[in-house]
Amino acid sequence: MAVHIGNITLPDFPLLLAPMEDVSDPPFRALCKEQGADVVYTEFISSEGLIRDAAKSTMKLDIYEKERPVGIQIFGANLESMLQTIDIVERSNPDIIDINFGCPVKKVVCKGAGAGILKDIDLMVKLTEEMVKRTHLPITVKTRLGWDHDSIRIVEVAERLQDVGCKAISIHGRTRAQMYKGEADWKPIAAVKNNPRMHIPVFGNGDVDSPEKAAEMRDSYGLDGAMIGRATIGHPWFFKQVKHFFATGEHLAPPTMEERVNIARRHLEMAIAWKGKRLGIVETRRHYTNYFKGIPHFKEFRLKMVTTDEPNEVYAIFDEVIEKYKDHQFVI
Repeated sequence: MAVHIGNITLPDFPLLLAPMEDVSDPPFRALCKEQGADVVYTEFISSEGLIRDAAKSTMKLDIYEKERPVGIQIFGANLESMLQTIDIVERSNPDIIDINFGCPVKKVVCKGAGAGILKDIDLMVKLTEEMVKRTHLPITVKTRLGWDHDSIRIVEVAERLQDVGCKAISIHGRTRAQMYKGEADWKPIAAVKNNPRMHIPVFGNGDVDSPEKAAEMRDSYGLDGAMIGRATIGHPWFFKQVKHFFATGEHLAPPTMEERVNIARRHLEMAIAWKGKRLGIVETRRHYTNYFKGIPHFKEFRLKMVTTDEPNEVYAIFDEVIEKYKDHQFVI
């Protein structure tokens, strides 16, 4: 059955790329889209940074047609700033505006933003309501179960957000107190979905690191889709693997070295086109460790990749890698 976020129609149990700081930029989002992501989100953007016209924040507003549907995610705790941010974000013409009520990082939380707002549910609801009124675009929310184990009210919170016009909610199965430790608990997310008053999509987030886990979220917990973050870092093909498993019940063979190199090459090409040569090369380096993780005797190549400043030299290293590992067998 199709899933709807406002007037956006998605396939049954869509897979969403989570917003990730320093990861989900346009090149990485484009790769994930090609590999089967149904919706992609920008890195989260500070409302205060946008209002100040901070270069790092405004650059995150860059989106491209091939990414659609794409959501821009913003965070903040000041109503007037968030409303001004809506006006700025609309000019980039995203398909969705997502509010981050879940980031657990101290520098965000200490300002009352991200997961910090879980201490003030009334403000959380008020911000959402006013932002819904401000724009014709669908407003969605990403949040956590609660501030800590003793303050989990996610069923009530989700219902209140829906009632003020939120069009979908993604819930990370941890509290802020847990940060990223321990296991994500999907049972409270299922309780949100099973609330008979809920009619907007409820997406699960946290610990979806295998096709089986995605299937469990769908089949055992009955959620509307999965938002996937850390499992995609260095593995944009994870979306394709999940969809293959859904369709066949079998694991897709891992990408060959040539396929990995081609993704790394395209990532670098797109990064240079977007950020320029210097930034494109430097900011793509962190991905090489992940694209080639677990490859035996790869240290020499990795070292060259992260110390070379010329694109053509990096491409030449890629060619060397393909030649050396052309007979390498990857294990599922």
